[in-house]
Amino acid sequence: MFKKNNQIKDLNQQEISTIIGLGFTITGELKGKAVVRIDGTVIGNVNVEGGIVLGEKGMIKGDIQTGSAIIYGTVNGNVKAQNLEIKKTGRVNGDIKTEALEIELGAQYNGKLEMHQSGKTEDKVAVKA
Repeated sequence: MFKKNNQIKDLNQQEISTIIGLGFTITGELKGKAVVRIDGTVIGNVNVEGGIVLGEKGMIKGDIQTGSAIIYGTVNGNVKAQNLEIKKTGRVNGDIKTEALEIELGAQYNGKLEMHQSGKTEDKVAVKA
């Protein structure tokens, strides 16, 4: 159920196209296709296809929808991601919908968890009576 996924590790190696630095606050919806790193504050929903890296001092006050996310900071909102990793400094206050989840010892999560494998079918054995 909880598994490590190589796509999350690949997120750390991808080129980050956008950085919201410490001390900056963005109010409104953040949308994009590439990977974004957030060390400041975003007040609004974040919809990024490529992935999100939320730094230790970073904060998102809104919902997240992304392919992959690594959370070192604080999220006050729901998270929908194919792959999600919450580091020991990470805090998520909201519901999570994901296919793969990794939570480090010390991380905090308050909400409901929903996990489904989309697009993957497992081999089924037919039983004849």
